[in-house]
Amino acid sequence: MFLQNSSVRPLTPTGKSISALALTALACLPAQANTLAKIQTVVVIYAENRSFDNLYGLFPGANGIAQASAQSRMQLDRDGKTVLARLPPVSSADAASAPQWAFVGRLPNQPFRIDAPQPGGLPGVAPSLATPDLTHRFYNNQMQINGGANNLFAAFSDAGGLTMGFYDGSSMAMWKLAREYTLADNFFMGAFGGSFLNHFWLICACTPSSATAPASRTSVIDPATGRLAFKTLPVASALSSGPNGLFQRDSSFTPVDAASGLSYAVNTIQSPFQPSGAAPAAGGDTRLADAAASGRSSVLPAQTTTTIGDTLSAKGVSWAWYAGAWKAALADGRQSPAAPRRVIYNEAAGSANFRPHHQPFNYFARFDPSTAKGQQERAAHLKDEAELHSDIAAGQLPAVVFYKPAGHLDQHPGYTDVMSGDAHIAALVRQLQASPQWEHMAIIVAYDENGGFWDHAAPPKADRWGPGSRVPAIIISPYAKKGYVDSTLSDTTSIVKFITRRFGLEPLPGARSMMGDLSSAFD
Repeated sequence: MFLQNSSVRPLTPTGKSISALALTALACLPAQANTLAKIQTVVVIYAENRSFDNLYGLFPGANGIAQASAQSRMQLDRDGKTVLARLPPVSSADAASAPQWAFVGRLPNQPFRIDAPQPGGLPGVAPSLATPDLTHRFYNNQMQINGGANNLFAAFSDAGGLTMGFYDGSSMAMWKLAREYTLADNFFMGAFGGSFLNHFWLICACTPSSATAPASRTSVIDPATGRLAFKTLPVASALSSGPNGLFQRDSSFTPVDAASGLSYAVNTIQSPFQPSGAAPAAGGDTRLADAAASGRSSVLPAQTTTTIGDTLSAKGVSWAWYAGAWKAALADGRQSPAAPRRVIYNEAAGSANFRPHHQPFNYFARFDPSTAKGQQERAAHLKDEAELHSDIAAGQLPAVVFYKPAGHLDQHPGYTDVMSGDAHIAALVRQLQASPQWEHMAIIVAYDENGGFWDHAAPPKADRWGPGSRVPAIIISPYAKKGYVDSTLSDTTSIVKFITRRFGLEPLPGARSMMGDLSSAFD
């Protein structure tokens, strides 16, 4: 069985005690409050699936790979005791026709640069090329973190040792913006696992739920560990096989919670409204997903938890969620069930590859397109990327903006590369800087989750949902500290807290009190 190392605690890279950090923060409150009052537009750009060490592990002055302990560098086998003799090979289906990744299984057991020359004279793999995808699921992420030791990433990755790979990001456009403004190096993804759940934590600091989760979509948990139950023991070595098939069932929902009577959706499940990965029911309302869909197309019931959108609207603060290929995906999703999807989950060259589970507001009853109220809310708040560009140019962005790139530009391993998304996001930042609203703007560029890539920093312990591994966050604003690395403890809920503080909103219950609100990034 894997180890539960509960003795590891997060670092305070400044070297100050927690109490000293708190006193420093209190001393800065009046100045920060004055600065925050000047910010009239907050733009949140949410990219995909990169750990901090994967992109910024070599960033000057940051808590990077050089600071990783020997414990986290040296990966263990699945017994939680044996040090791996080398990194495991890549076993995911993505790598089957990609022989350039064969070198991974011959590397020493340690972090390595993906884009550097490899043993045997092989060239490195440039960040302009997509890597195979890596397992990044709720329970799996916890097993890899191993109580903070971060030494079971390779053991439970279907991409084997690729999880230990990182880039020299100094040639990337966003790296240059991070050098110019503020890079947060102690920012963690809000929840364990993947994109679906972490998008919910961005907008509601909550985990979606269902009272009627199908048994076939419910994970099987070992009551002794609280983690996924293995099919058989002892568990096969990571050097001999990938993790697929190890577990009794790793699916979308938790077992029913005794206190609430609910199952919680922790891995991808489809939206009840189009655009969705579930087609409309035959002969049904094409605005809706088929509620009876099964398997990977299973649909989550419409959610009613309070979101940041609700609290903004209650306060009369304008806001919108802009998404790449939103209108095209709407049209694609409303086709008959038999029609092929050309935009939704279409990874073919030239497709926008719209990912419905990256659209969290589309899971909420407030945006039900079959009701008049839902139609009004959708028209007001759920918008296409084309509208984002026109609103920027006209100086008519709402007070709070969320932007989600389409799949082909979101930096997700497997179906896209690092550099195309990096260039896209940097170009959008430059466009925002040239807009009439820039003078009173704050841009937060964050990553939803680690994408299965290793990071050495131990996540703090908060609750059953997270936080998970460390991810990059960059704060860009005329008021942001320049050339600064901010080591204040933060996570995805810090974005919620920042927006809540700036606009005087009703706080969301799930926003973690232990986390900063990003105000430390501002002068």
